[in-house]
Amino acid sequence: MTTAQPTTDVLAEKHRSTLDQALATIRTRAYWSPYPEHPKAYGADGSLDAAAGLAAHEAVLNGRFDLDQPGTDGWTGGEVSPYGPALGVEYPHADVDVLLPAMRAGLPAWRDAGPETRALVCLEILARISARTHEFAHAVMHTSGQAYMMAFQAGGPHAQDRGLEAVAYAYEEQTRTPAGRAAWSKPQGKRDPLELSKEFTPVGRGVALVIGCNTFPTWNGYPGLFASLATGNAVLVKPHPRAVLPLALTVKVAREVLAESGFDPNLVALATERPGEGIAKALAVRPEIRIIDYTGSTEFGDWLEANARQAQVYTEKAGVNTVLIDSTDDYKGMLSNLAFSLSLYSGQMCTTPQNLLIPRDGITTDQGPRSYDEVVADLAAAVGGLLGDDARANALLGALVNSDVKARLEAAAGLGEVALASREVAHPDFPEAVVRTPVMVKLDGSKPDAEAAYLSECFGPVSFAVSVDSTADGLELLRRTIRDKGAMTVGAYTTSADTERAVEEICLEESAQLSLNLTGGVYVNQTAAFSDFHGSGGNPAANAALCDGAFVSNRFRVVEVRRQA
Repeated sequence: MTTAQPTTDVLAEKHRSTLDQALATIRTRAYWSPYPEHPKAYGADGSLDAAAGLAAHEAVLNGRFDLDQPGTDGWTGGEVSPYGPALGVEYPHADVDVLLPAMRAGLPAWRDAGPETRALVCLEILARISARTHEFAHAVMHTSGQAYMMAFQAGGPHAQDRGLEAVAYAYEEQTRTPAGRAAWSKPQGKRDPLELSKEFTPVGRGVALVIGCNTFPTWNGYPGLFASLATGNAVLVKPHPRAVLPLALTVKVAREVLAESGFDPNLVALATERPGEGIAKALAVRPEIRIIDYTGSTEFGDWLEANARQAQVYTEKAGVNTVLIDSTDDYKGMLSNLAFSLSLYSGQMCTTPQNLLIPRDGITTDQGPRSYDEVVADLAAAVGGLLGDDARANALLGALVNSDVKARLEAAAGLGEVALASREVAHPDFPEAVVRTPVMVKLDGSKPDAEAAYLSECFGPVSFAVSVDSTADGLELLRRTIRDKGAMTVGAYTTSADTERAVEEICLEESAQLSLNLTGGVYVNQTAAFSDFHGSGGNPAANAALCDGAFVSNRFRVVEVRRQA
């Protein structure tokens, strides 16, 4: 505490106003971000511009990524970019029997530092990551397959926003109880009052484990990482074996800031795995692991919830995202908005719509009535028009992240009548990249044999145009889908006040985040930190929301010490 204090004063001068603004914004839910979205905003004040960011990325490739961690017993790697090149980076492999005790050693000082100092240190980590956003963008691009601009924004400022949001919630929850000592006096009539001095300290649970995902390593990884760190825990980061580099860079920055601030750098560490080792299960049930954050398949998420009983487990799993199309007063805007939502990052987002529920008798629009077949054909044409130019298609689609997505895409064409066939897109800079436009398949919602397709998550650039007997039947299918399979997002288009109320009531009852009548530049698969909640924690798709008080409050406990006054 004493060694960290001078640094804390400096960090308060740099970051306290940012923390205060974040605290204000989570209450107002207004738009705000301290991290620039535009690539040209970087290059001054020590930040890396585009050329420097690329050079920094290339300097890391084909070498060892040393973190000076305790317990390193070898080196491992093997990442191959979805765009083709092997990254050639080797990372330290840890003997966790050595690493975990070393991580716990720094916890007392980190606990005693208090919520404000922890928050300020976290903000310094985020600020240094922000300064290297161009470098991080290349790391995200070449591990996730995102196109560069999306990797820059989603893997950079948007991920940093989510990390800061978690810090703000963590600070707010920890400071609900007064800091320092509180005087307690209970009158006893003619006798002297009973007097105690009470001290309340937020105490982290111990070591937190972040199990990273392949598609959004920073965006999905930062909320749990910073929520746990800010609430007084150490954090062990276990990246997806195909997406190590973005989180390894994050760990390196965090360790540097912790050391410079007078804390043990081992409060944040990296756990990589050898090919086929599969260390996530073994780590998840170790007694030292008290918190787990996970994004990925339902199967493993369910396993964690059932088996990691010693830990507080936060999961984001699979869901079947659904859009109900009843009517619209902006048909062209609806088609454009949906086409973009279905295409962005090749549908490889946990928020991308999959099922489009359309009454078989058609819908009403500002351009006259449209039959089910016409709506599907018009939407297919909108997607085709959006992606007709290969340069624009590459910029929107990115590359398929792995062979499993490609296999699902190819298999989907055999599930029903293909309304929009997928096509290959050549990438001018990366000839080995697998780039595919979305496929859209027509399914009859009244046929039981179609349910196996549309009631299963088909992760990737696949959508199902599901015909339903009526809007009322679509509403019931929407409810059943959310209740049984979960949904990260729900969308609806309607000009009927009654239908709007019915959709809203379903989403309130089944705890699903709803977007109504989006026709402009905001899409159902995008959420803004400080304002939008990602997931709800109330349906099978996820047991937590990014980010609310519940996401942070159980990562620490308040311990009371009472003294006789």
